[in-house]
Amino acid sequence: MINKSGNEEYSYWVRFASSAAIFAAFSMILVKGYAWLNTDSASILASLTDSVFDIAASVVNFFAVRYALTPADDDHRFGHGKAESLAGLFQSAFITGSALLLIFHSVGQLSHPNHVENISIGLMAIYFSIVITLLLVVVQTYALKRTSSIAIKADSLHYKGDLLMNVGVLVALYLTQLGYASIDSWIAIGIAGYLFYGAYLVGKESVQSLMDKELPSEDEQKIIHIAKNIPLVKGVHDIRTRQSGGTVFIQMHLELDDNLILLDAHDVSDNVEAALEDAYPYSDILIHLDPVSVVRK
Repeated sequence: MINKSGNEEYSYWVRFASSAAIFAAFSMILVKGYAWLNTDSASILASLTDSVFDIAASVVNFFAVRYALTPADDDHRFGHGKAESLAGLFQSAFITGSALLLIFHSVGQLSHPNHVENISIGLMAIYFSIVITLLLVVVQTYALKRTSSIAIKADSLHYKGDLLMNVGVLVALYLTQLGYASIDSWIAIGIAGYLFYGAYLVGKESVQSLMDKELPSEDEQKIIHIAKNIPLVKGVHDIRTRQSGGTVFIQMHLELDDNLILLDAHDVSDNVEAALEDAYPYSDILIHLDPVSVVRK
């Protein structure tokens, strides 16, 4: 049975976080684009390139989370939550592409270094970007606490990387002022390496979700503990778990006394389900009842 309580809250936060990401990325593109045209800085171009890919990924997220929220239908009995994992995989490809473009440009800058001009404009643009990104990460972090959305988690991961990137750009601009011209390109290459790592993490988690990887062992132990604490439950076995979008799917067999009448057994099952729903608000729980003597032969 699917637990529908709190679904409106889940919907609100994933929609709000995905919309905020588009607004933040678009505003940073405008500011960084202006700064790059006036400075010709490789590190600012690195940050601008990442923001361009950020908004593309965030637009994909914007539509993916809305499709994932579509209720289950006759053709998709388990819902549409996998759309979030597909969005995460798409973001991984976007992040990888931005890193490659960044490396190509930075290597060219090392071969033919350009003088960075109007550094004050670049500094102001990066300060603005840090403030906007920090506010967005705060929103996404809170949304994650309320939803555990894979798509929002993937989006948040590379925006957290953007914070480090913007700090790196600040360092590059200050060192360029001191005469270390090549440091601008080297920091851009270092940022590209960080983007590759972030793309790997996002892609790995998305693939695991698409392949229906079990929840962490800590969650399995938590589920067993919750079930065994319900009166009349003798044991638990054959636990299966997975996550699709914001929905956690839990299947299990409960071991009950042989002489327990069907009505009482049904009540025990309902009590276990209610306890699990308290721990996992967005969940689909399926429970099979076994006589304890059959299981422990």
